Amino acid sequence: MSKLGEDLIASMKEAVKYQKTGQLDGGRIHKVVVTDVDIRALRAKLRMSQREFATAFGVSLETLRNWEHGKRRPEGPARTLLTVIDRNPRAVFEALRAT
Repeated sequence: MSKLGEDLIASMKEAVKYQKTGQLDGGRIHKVVVTDVDIRALRAKLRMSQREFATAFGVSLETLRNWEHGKRRPEGPARTLLTVIDRNPRAVFEALRAT
């Protein structure tokens, strides 16, 4: 077996042990914290209308309105994207810019 294969098996065994016992031997845990984003305030900070924001980030206008009016909450990838837009909008604009 290759070194890579051995490393992967060892890593999986560590993960299973951590899952079962909560004990960590030499590994690292990375916890990602995605907070709620005030979408209306974020839009205001970016000086964008609802339509501009929705178009720029690939969200339907109706979804954006539902988020802003509290009828729905962004979840999963949408919540993560909004967090990144809030923290580093330039990076998102650059990543989405057509080449």
